[in-house]
Parts: sequence; C-alpha cells; structure tokens
Amino acid sequence: MPDVSLLAAFCVATLTLTLSPGPSNLYIMACTLNRGARAGIAAASGMAIGSVIYVLLTCAGLATVMVYSEWLFTLVKLTGAAYLIFLGLKTLNQSRAPALRCNEEQVRTNVLRQSLFVELTNPKTALFFLAFLPQFVTPHGASVSVQLLTLGIIYTLLAFASDMLVVGLCRQLSAQLNRSAHFAVWQDRIAGMVLLGLGAAIIVMDVAG
Repeated sequence: MPDVSLLAAFCVATLTLTLSPGPSNLYIMACTLNRGARAGIAAASGMAIGSVIYVLLTCAGLATVMVYSEWLFTLVKLTGAAYLIFLGLKTLNQSRAPALRCNEEQVRTNVLRQSLFVELTNPKTALFFLAFLPQFVTPHGASVSVQLLTLGIIYTLLAFASDMLVVGLCRQLSAQLNRSAHFAVWQDRIAGMVLLGLGAAIIVMDVAG
C-alpha cells in the first residue's frame, strides 16, 4: 500500500486530470445528451471496465509492448478514431430516422459495449498508466504489481465518480433543453457531431501530427 501522503497526492492529481475536459468526458456527455442518464451511466461503466482491463495489462507488463511498438500504437489509434467516426455517422443517420431506435435496454447494452471498445482502443490510457502510476510507486513498499494494481483501482473509481458527475450535469442540462421541441430534433445531430469531432481530432492530433 502506498504511503498515505503519497496516496493523497495521487488522488488529488487523479481528480484534477479526470475532471479536466477530454475525449472520455465528451463521449459520455454525447451519450447522455443523446440517450439520457442511463445511457450516460452505461458509457461511464464501459470506460471503467476498460480502465480495469488496462490496469491488469499494465501490472502484467503487456501494455508496455503496445506503447513501445510504434506500428501497433498507430494501428490502435486509427482503429479507435475510425470507430468514433462510425458512431458519429450512425448517430447522425439515426437523427433522420428516429423510428429505428432500439429499446432502452438495447441502448444501454450497445452504449456499454461501444464505450468499452472506445476505451480499449485509446492507447493514451495505457501510456497514462505506464507514465503516471509509476510516479507514485515506492520501492520500499509492497511489490510493484500490487502497488500498481491498488493505484489503478483507485484511479478507476475516481474516474468513474468524475464521469458520473458529467452524467449528472448533462442530465440537468438535457432536462432543461428537452423542453424545447427544436432541441429534441437536434439531440442526435449534436451527439453525432461530437463523436465525429472526437474521431477527427484523434486522427489530426495523434496520427497526422
């Protein structure tokens, strides 16, 4: 178990990072505005499951392979960006044919699956765990794997709480905006444009750059 003061510093740093606007926050925001709070919770849950998987991979040392393999790193980035663009186009198309929407249970299942894939195809998550977590590992404490696992689980829980805050705020915003019939028409379009923007941004900044 890490030192208490070191653990407190880790929690503060984690909350600062997770509360800062980023792709995951925008993705969860889009899901919540488009499908409601339950879809937002499903998206946050998928992200959390993806984080746990990366924690386990990092502890096993497998994530290092991906981070230091340039072609694999680029391939994962392109896959994730392409998937976000696909989801954006699908959501925009759905805005033209709302009758094709799934029932609520199917929506939550689809969002959970999609957000898990989005998180697993985000190589920055692996890079984050490899670059950030080791800064808080003490050589005289428990084994490195145990410390990484502990810190990773704490990070996942704090990130999930941060994501749930985003869901709550977007739920309130959506409730206010839903009173407008004009906004109801644009819900899918806004969510689709956010997802398209995320995919395009990843390609431009991380791949083309």
